[in-house]
Amino acid sequence: MTELFAYTDGACSGNPGPGGWGVLLIAKNGETVLKERELNGGEAETTNNRMELLAAIQALEALERPSTLTIITDSAYVKNGVTGWIHGWKANGWRTSQKKPVKNEDLWRRLDEAQGRHSIQWEWVKGHAGHPENERADALARAGMKPFKPKKT
Repeated sequence: MTELFAYTDGACSGNPGPGGWGVLLIAKNGETVLKERELNGGEAETTNNRMELLAAIQALEALERPSTLTIITDSAYVKNGVTGWIHGWKANGWRTSQKKPVKNEDLWRRLDEAQGRHSIQWEWVKGHAGHPENERADALARAGMKPFKPKKT
């Protein structure tokens, strides 16, 4: 049986500052890798949390048909937000429990819409801890940020 995994990561140089996102999509049958796809991009002025969110969004939006997949992120913000907090935010008109506007509401709404057509298992892994696919997603995010970083003289 084929399983689909999306490893996502975001990076930012300064916070805010230039940032990038990276996605490693892997289709497997057991331990056999059937296909891999790498995605990345970036922005000139952003935050780490926005890039983490955008990585998950891009992973889901890249899928051409409804899919069952596991998204692995090193962002507790993304995992906790999408599996827990978002339900309260939506019920409260996109306000936090302190009645303040949800930060990054535009991306949370986009992620909520993107995940709606898929069946997703969300997992968290510790970042920068030697997890090979997470390290690859991190490298993709840093590569996505590179065009937006100021050139050193």
